[in-house]
Amino acid sequence: MPSDIPASSNAGDDTSLLAFFKGMDKTERRTFWGCFTGWSLDGMDFMIFPLVLGTLMAVWDIERGYAGLVLSLTILTSAFGGWIGGYIADRIGRVKMIQITVIWFSFFSILCAFAQSFTELAIYRGLLGFGFGAEWSAGAILVGETVKAKYRGRAVGSMQSGWSVGWGLAAIMQVVVYSLAPEETAWRIMFLLGGLPALLVFYLRRYVPEPQISQENRKKVAEAGNRPSIFEIFNKDMLKVTVIASILTTGATGGYYAVNTWLPTFLNEERGLSVVQSAGYLVFLIVGSFAGFLFGAWFADRFGRRKLFMFFSVSASVLVIAYTQLPISNQVMFYLGLPLGFVSTGHFSGMGPLLTELYPTRLRGSGQGFCYNFGRGLGAFFPGLVGILSQYLPLSTAMMIFAVFSYSLFFISAWILPETTGRDLTFEEGKT
Repeated sequence: MPSDIPASSNAGDDTSLLAFFKGMDKTERRTFWGCFTGWSLDGMDFMIFPLVLGTLMAVWDIERGYAGLVLSLTILTSAFGGWIGGYIADRIGRVKMIQITVIWFSFFSILCAFAQSFTELAIYRGLLGFGFGAEWSAGAILVGETVKAKYRGRAVGSMQSGWSVGWGLAAIMQVVVYSLAPEETAWRIMFLLGGLPALLVFYLRRYVPEPQISQENRKKVAEAGNRPSIFEIFNKDMLKVTVIASILTTGATGGYYAVNTWLPTFLNEERGLSVVQSAGYLVFLIVGSFAGFLFGAWFADRFGRRKLFMFFSVSASVLVIAYTQLPISNQVMFYLGLPLGFVSTGHFSGMGPLLTELYPTRLRGSGQGFCYNFGRGLGAFFPGLVGILSQYLPLSTAMMIFAVFSYSLFFISAWILPETTGRDLTFEEGKT
């Protein structure tokens, strides 16, 4: 592996958030916007389910524990999809993989709209998860391989801020749809609208090219006849990196899912807010989330990936405890949603750049896809476990317990991993 690179920027570098965008050519900007839009629509599709979960539980008389396990299933299948999708992206290219995955999760979102039972819906959501996981792997690598190393954190982090945009779109959709249609029909309309991302494929096919570094690497691998195994990320040179990075992503995603998956239900059941009323709280949370992504993108390049992770893991733990355990009014909770959203997402801006920088090009898709989605797979159990524990404790307490545990794992693994800011992506595996 390559040696560590200091996290600080060179004296002459532009350290502003949008510096990466100013220096992009037309192709790079189209690539960025294509991936940003893809991740936004990905986030919209994912968040539709938590937003309509309360309705589904009422319509089909589903217990909270079972509902949480279905949420976990979607995230779990996304873990396998991300690993396999990343591996395939190393073989057929990043852009082609994104096109396939966008069509995949759009198709299964539409099928969810026609489900006749909660079990049938669970199957469709599980299948949707395969495309959901693979899309992130290919998209984050595509942007990471396109921009300059000194801007990688800001570019990939800003791309990931699209998740908050998608979350916001889902929340707005919920307010509009639930205002115009009865709940028994509204949830179906929500899933039907989740098929819109398929339209993005036309843009990707026309305007977004494959990164040169990826094309050259696949050509070399083909000429040498030395295609990497999907298990090569576990060889002696890469095993430690793969294990620790997977624990890091487990902590980061587990904490996020433990809180945000159940937040709409928490606001409805423990705070007595209706679906429409709670939407205002969620919008404020989403605004904070968007700001967190952008701040984290700047922080990752300015101070390094490790400091970013350690700062946000501690901050998120403190805010989750305050939001769920302090005896505060609904009005105070409304305003507290802004900083909670901020600290719950900022660290994700450094996740893509870090994983891109930890692996050589020939293993980047497989390694990045596995580590992020392994963590997402383990984190997938947290919503289900929160649901089960909430049968014995208040939902807010269950959310807090799993969130703090997750962020503790996140902090420890961030401290162990090397700093990677500024690494050249052309390094060869096995070098130190």
